[in-house]
Amino acid sequence: MGQYAAPLRDMQFVLHEVLNVEAELKSMPKHADLDADTINQVLEEAGKFCSEVVFPLNQSGDREGCTYEGDGVVKAPAGFKEAYRQYIDAGWPALGCDPEYGGQGLPAFVNNALYEMLNSANQAWTMYPGLSHGAYECLHAHGTPEQKATYLSKLVSGEWTGTMCLTEPHCGTDLGILRTKAEPNPDGSYALTGTKIFISSGEHDMAENIVHLVLARLPGAPTGTKGISLFIVPKFVPDANGAIGERNGIKCGSIEHKMGIHGNATCVMNLDGAKGWLVGEANKGLNAMFVMMNAARLGVGMQGLGLTEVAYQNSLVYAKERLQMRSLTGPKAPEKAADPIIVHPDVRRMLLTQKAYAEAGRAFTYWAALNIDKELSHEDESVRREAADFVALLTPVIKAFLTDNAFEGTNMAMQIYGGHGFISEWGMEQYVRDARINMIYEGTNSIQALDLLGRKILGDMGAKLKRFGKLVADFVEQEGVKPEMQEFINPLADIGEKVQKLTMEIGMKAMQNPDEVGAAAVPYLRTVGHLVFSYFWARMARVALDRASDSDDAFYKAKLGTARFYFAKLLPETASAIRAARAGAKPMMDFDEALF
Repeated sequence: MGQYAAPLRDMQFVLHEVLNVEAELKSMPKHADLDADTINQVLEEAGKFCSEVVFPLNQSGDREGCTYEGDGVVKAPAGFKEAYRQYIDAGWPALGCDPEYGGQGLPAFVNNALYEMLNSANQAWTMYPGLSHGAYECLHAHGTPEQKATYLSKLVSGEWTGTMCLTEPHCGTDLGILRTKAEPNPDGSYALTGTKIFISSGEHDMAENIVHLVLARLPGAPTGTKGISLFIVPKFVPDANGAIGERNGIKCGSIEHKMGIHGNATCVMNLDGAKGWLVGEANKGLNAMFVMMNAARLGVGMQGLGLTEVAYQNSLVYAKERLQMRSLTGPKAPEKAADPIIVHPDVRRMLLTQKAYAEAGRAFTYWAALNIDKELSHEDESVRREAADFVALLTPVIKAFLTDNAFEGTNMAMQIYGGHGFISEWGMEQYVRDARINMIYEGTNSIQALDLLGRKILGDMGAKLKRFGKLVADFVEQEGVKPEMQEFINPLADIGEKVQKLTMEIGMKAMQNPDEVGAAAVPYLRTVGHLVFSYFWARMARVALDRASDSDDAFYKAKLGTARFYFAKLLPETASAIRAARAGAKPMMDFDEALF
């Protein structure tokens, strides 16, 4: 079945030694009294829940999958409902939610850390509460007082779950051509008719009600994305007291048979005059839905991080135990028939790649979550604005870079296991299958790359990127004169300069031919991802150098060794990525379509 243990030591290192979150919280009045001990206790308990309750259901849930029982009824795999009840009873859904609606009011970075562990333990199960939290955030930001009173406490407690219903059979990312209709009813509600597909957690037996957030068009709405409205469409319509009432006209018509995440129900949802209530302004539903979409994109990045971590943990155990051949430099375990495969350079390359990607991804995403807290709660308006820019800029990088890396990392796990990796009972092939969807949904990774380059960077003439670049430049200036940091600072400064030049070059070319953005976007995002990882590896190396001089703790030696591996073996990917981005659109767009 494999194993999973929450990486608490590294989580605490990132939060307390790199990000210094306790001090940061002093400038956020609603979190100012939260201390490191409380944060650590929450993470420790979360780790126990994930490893003891959710992780044991991962393989069995994958083998059994969800069951469509007809007439809109879907059953989750055995044990999922019981685990979800324990999740509710322990108060985990409320962790990062508003106390006004029954939440515990903890910072976003604590909730983020919880979701890393949940995704390592069982991504398919985690999608049920994960989407619910996104629905909570959307309604918290855009719901009417009446909608908040009806739905938020139920979502916060976990009694009700949530979904986002965007995709239709003929349109995915291009929501401007969706066809679902919303006709006004005399009572102020709307009757929604249409079909949505690929709806994760769209139907199940784990909660008593499901709150669907559905995009649809009002009569006479403008064409394109400017004519989209957002509606609450509950499975059961709440009565005057907020309890579940009549069955609504939204039902699951079937579930998809998928490559991975078998334990999560991916549904075709049919709306036949289903009652819905408008969220926010008419024809501005996409703006409201982006709260949930951005939350989902950050959440998918955490899925990538979670899978990278659990794949690494299992790869490491196997590599230390599996005997195969002798070391090229002579036997390392002469008392055994062969050496453990961890002695071989290429196995170490794969292990260190997983480790480097997991640890940098953890620092990056925890920092991003801390910036969400700053955006929402910091007492200084200028800090709030800067934090919002960082989150907006780097959300596509979190979604795409971390999930690309996770697919590479899980494939490496399968490779380390050799033939056993290809066999289901060992669990590695499931991680590969589960990781593959993360590069597709919530906006494919190529869409994230277009968003980063075309909208987030060129769209504001590089203003947001310059803000992040200043963080890098300030750190380079501060540490660049210190001899012990040269091996980390020099490559960081180099990639920072290269990103700046590449951005200007693509921007100039795009003025002449917009296809240049599409041609460069994917390798450009890989390059920016490495800039971000280089920055955080240099910051972690600085802390590790300081601690290692005062301590014999092997943790800091490992951190420095992993940093050196990252800069020597992984950052050089940017040379080919930059070259590919500079190659431009001509080799693709000049190719005659008839010759394909």
